[in-house]
Amino acid sequence: MTGKRGLTMQHMATFLKTMSEEQLARRLAPDFGNLPKMERVSAKVSRERARQRWAALTDFATQAEILLEKASDIEAYQGNIENFIGELRMPIGLAGPLRVNGLAAKGDYPLPLATTEAALVASYHRGCHVINESGGCTTLLLSENVSRAPAFLFSTSANAARFVIWVMARFEELKQIAESTTAHGKLIDLGCILEGNHVYLNFEYITGDASGQNMVTIATQAACDWIMQESPVPPQQCYVESNLSGDKKASAKSFTTVRGKKVTAEVRVSAEVLEKLLHVTAREMEEYWRVSAIGGVLSGTMGVHGHFANGLAALYLATGQDVACVAESATGVTRFEARDDGSLYAVVTLPGIMVGTVGGGTGLPTQRACLELMGLHGSGQARALAEVCAGLLLAGELSIIAAMSAGHFARAHHKLARSKKTNDS
Repeated sequence: MTGKRGLTMQHMATFLKTMSEEQLARRLAPDFGNLPKMERVSAKVSRERARQRWAALTDFATQAEILLEKASDIEAYQGNIENFIGELRMPIGLAGPLRVNGLAAKGDYPLPLATTEAALVASYHRGCHVINESGGCTTLLLSENVSRAPAFLFSTSANAARFVIWVMARFEELKQIAESTTAHGKLIDLGCILEGNHVYLNFEYITGDASGQNMVTIATQAACDWIMQESPVPPQQCYVESNLSGDKKASAKSFTTVRGKKVTAEVRVSAEVLEKLLHVTAREMEEYWRVSAIGGVLSGTMGVHGHFANGLAALYLATGQDVACVAESATGVTRFEARDDGSLYAVVTLPGIMVGTVGGGTGLPTQRACLELMGLHGSGQARALAEVCAGLLLAGELSIIAAMSAGHFARAHHKLARSKKTNDS
């Protein structure tokens, strides 16, 4: 708990209004009475097994009907879920198509976005319109790798140093062992950090068209097993992931290097298009961007941007990506520059786009349909998907910063979010 004295006292007083300190202590103490029965984890997906799980609960017939009985294609979830009880349904809206002129992506891409946030699809759609009227965005895949970072523990730093000398000379052996576990993954580099008697190795892979987290874990475990068997300085302990890789979290390391696919997207928008579609000038856009950039620095954000997570989460949900990777993927930099002719140069750079077009959830029926809608399902499409992600986020930055610049942000949310009919309206 952190905070000023007055706020802390006010917070605690809220709880102490209804119970004494002794009662609060008893409430928070461990409770071993009547522990709930825990079902064994099962990866078998079937309607009958799900019905048995619902039967073990009471008074949830309505919820079971919604989540399970209306579910379809249940068998397709085999291998993607444990203790299956049903499926989540949420709306998908369509933004774009977005014109992308990239190294890997070239064409007009419909953008399916799964979200429950009103105004989100409309905002990205507007940004796509601006980019299209400017001839599309230029996208570049700059670099790619997915890392797994095991840690090795030794009794002394001297032993750790001897181990580093040995292991760093064994890259070819490690490469052969790691790649023997996968048909598509390639070990491309090996980094090392020595911290006292701890050694952190950073195995860097390219993972083909899969996002690759499971692939690199299995490959690195095989390499670690070989190291533990062959090292002339036996480690006392080995952990396949040391929390150094940046997996599913924003980190300075991933931000300044690459994790997944590093991509950039740029566009130059004329003064006429800015006025016609966004009702702002380039100078107004640049001024707000500058203020927001300083605001981001003052708040300590990892990078500077408006709302990368919005577009990524919606596209990740729709296309079967690992949504938790938004934590690392939604870092990067947006930059706006007003030019002398009244046009605006806009660019986004993202160092950690974690996406795949095969494996994981990309083969599930609705997720596959969304990737097929984009023309990006299957082998040979992951790099293009990463570039399309960058274009999508550029569209979102143009739209939200224009709305902020012109004072339209709250009005748009009020208009679109309040337009839904509810029972109490």
